[in-house]
Amino acid sequence: MSQPTPQKNDARLHGEIAIEENKLERFENRTTVRRYTIEFTCPEFTCLCPRSGFPDFATIRIRYVPDKHCVELKSLKLYINGFRNEKVFHEDVTNRIIQDLIDLLDPWEITVVGDFTVRGNIHTVVTATHAKQ
Repeated sequence: MSQPTPQKNDARLHGEIAIEENKLERFENRTTVRRYTIEFTCPEFTCLCPRSGFPDFATIRIRYVPDKHCVELKSLKLYINGFRNEKVFHEDVTNRIIQDLIDLLDPWEITVVGDFTVRGNIHTVVTATHAKQ
């Protein structure tokens, strides 16, 4: 019986490259006659614990009221997946996501919730909010 041909270790898959090169993108809000809310749920978020290196799992919820710009969804997906090999605390993840979206969009209001899966009998939920003055 023949053995499968091993793949080169340096051959990165298309998705891996796309995630590594992720860049949040925006597009112009075409409905500025009223304020409205956009909500996203990202139920497959993963990152690594900076103390143990074990994976952390979470659902990230993003809710915002756009002003002049909206976030492009494929770029958001790749951005969120970019955390999968990163060692980062729950609090930092949530605050980094909200700040990156504020910097990109300058929304009227935004809330980001990091709802992390139970680990060691502790369930962590981090909520960050921002509103224009």
